[in-house]
Amino acid sequence: MVEKDGYSESRIDSAGRQFAIRVMRFDNGAFVSIYEGAPKIGSTVVSIRTSDTPATTSVIPSKTDSLLLKFIAEMVSSKTRGIAMVSVSAQSEIPSATTREILTRITDMIQ
Repeated sequence: MVEKDGYSESRIDSAGRQFAIRVMRFDNGAFVSIYEGAPKIGSTVVSIRTSDTPATTSVIPSKTDSLLLKFIAEMVSSKTRGIAMVSVSAQSEIPSATTREILTRITDMIQ
């Protein structure tokens, strides 16, 4: 994992696929980018924690993994007590075992 001034990057190799996770921390939230292959902006969800329950909306809809996007955005906005913008660019649906690895890695990266 690479970390520098509010920026961290990590890679996951799972089920024959490689994913990169980039997190940019800000005083009022975080931007999380998850991509497979070349760095791309993909399906995007924004979540803001204004009370006990985060408010979440889709900016660029996802054909697959929409629950993953929403969950990550809400988790990050809750942990950072701010705004979370999450983008996922994957070639196909992400397997559940890989999803667990991604969630664990992001949790470690935003703490």
